[in-house]
Amino acid sequence: MVADTDLARLEWRKSSYSGGGNDCVEVAFTGDGAAVRDSKNPAGGALTLSGPEWDAFLAAARAGELDLS
Repeated sequence: MVADTDLARLEWRKSSYSGGGNDCVEVAFTGDGAAVRDSKNPAGGALTLSGPEWDAFLAAARAGELDLS
């Protein structure tokens, strides 16, 4: 797990699929995984994932398993 103070120091980037607004997620790589946060509320915390969890998250997103509709 990454401490909140360390999250502020990470290099965050928006999804390349973002429309340019603030309605997307941001990701930062932590060395042993990744952290994901809401671009509208960067101070609201982040979901931290280990390397295997990040891989599973990406696989599920690519397979459409996380679509809300």
